[in-house]
Amino acid sequence: MLHANNTRRGFLERIFDPILKNEANGSMTLQEALGEVGNSVNKLERFGIFKSPISTFIDAPDKTNPNTTPNDYAITISAPERGRYTIKTGTEAGSAEGSAYLDGVVRNLFGGAESLNVHASLGTRTRSAYSLFFDTPILSNPDFRWELGGLASSTLKAWASHEEALKGATTKLKWATSWGSRHEIGYSGMWRQITSLAEKASPSVRADAGDSFKSSISHTWVNDQRDAPMLPSRGYMLRTISELAGYGPLKGDVAFGKFQADSQVAVPVPLPGFGNETGITMTAGLRGGLLYPLALGGSGLPQQSRLNDRFQLGGPTDVRGFRLSGLGPRDGQDALGGDVFAAGAVNLLMPVPTMGKDSPLRIQAFVNGGRLLALKNLSKDKDRGMNNTEVSQSVKETIKDLANGYPSRSVGLGLVYAHPVARFELNFSLPLVVRKGEEGRKGISFGLGLDFM
Repeated sequence: MLHANNTRRGFLERIFDPILKNEANGSMTLQEALGEVGNSVNKLERFGIFKSPISTFIDAPDKTNPNTTPNDYAITISAPERGRYTIKTGTEAGSAEGSAYLDGVVRNLFGGAESLNVHASLGTRTRSAYSLFFDTPILSNPDFRWELGGLASSTLKAWASHEEALKGATTKLKWATSWGSRHEIGYSGMWRQITSLAEKASPSVRADAGDSFKSSISHTWVNDQRDAPMLPSRGYMLRTISELAGYGPLKGDVAFGKFQADSQVAVPVPLPGFGNETGITMTAGLRGGLLYPLALGGSGLPQQSRLNDRFQLGGPTDVRGFRLSGLGPRDGQDALGGDVFAAGAVNLLMPVPTMGKDSPLRIQAFVNGGRLLALKNLSKDKDRGMNNTEVSQSVKETIKDLANGYPSRSVGLGLVYAHPVARFELNFSLPLVVRKGEEGRKGISFGLGLDFM
């Protein structure tokens, strides 16, 4: 193998182990060898430490080697390595936030496709964010990785009259399956602080102010079969996120089970004479989640959820036509979040007439809506807590209440631009149903993100 000067020999030998073993046994045909070489080269490219494409050459063996025969072939792989490090700076704007950032990556740190990722940013809403993560493949497998890192951030949450400071560490195992699913299972220990309360902060926000420590394990599963996640024309995506905090040996001072499920499907819209190749796409998405209070350590009484942990709903990247966190329970001007939610959207995406169906710019028409609820009929005395029967009954009643009455919803028209690293939306939204206390937003809004409903 040529040009892999900084990559460990043992790391490469694991990748080419099937070829080396069969070569030693003398039981591999040329066709089989080429198939195994192709699989190994594909692995090399997925590590992200070599320049693409990686070249493969087949030649006659070295005639001076007495161990070769006329039926042998020599296979040479040329894999020039990418630069050992990358530093990138820039600015971002979107979703009512502007920021400046610095990202740094050190690749192939110890010769086994390890990476060290550093991020720092300063912004208008996320006041500051710093993170450092180490990532390494396990047993030279690009689909099986381990990550360890830490982060610190301070975020202004104007919709709830406070700033939230976070400091902590996480570790994760990540793997992919042959049928297209990706999994992450990890642990995080996170110190959180609700601080810098606004002068008009509500009593509910003040009651949750101060420090808390969340110790949790989580699992994320994703099966994404869309042809282009930023602007899909066909396929589907399913995702679940599960988290267990403060139960049994996890300790900390908050305890809950949290589950969220997301889905999206995209289908091309045919027209007479054009078939499915019109560039017109219909997408539909559905999301839902539940936060279930648990007893700290698995004994005693469950405690009500905190502002830090509840779901938020509303804004230019989920339920459009509402202000950021504009749906759900409120105390005065403050959005308190909720324990149960459901939301959905249907979008019709059409090419801009003068730009053709292959352009990343689309006209969008949408209708979306949702509901966000706090658990019903719970004691407002946090010191007393709740018994398990009360919690179970409250969860059942709250889930049933999701279907009572119309959800908050809106319609709109806008433009979508799918950049390779993010999706941009400029929409005019019109709220149709706004529940008492919620905050709709009629007019122009701008959204920037990776994940839109």
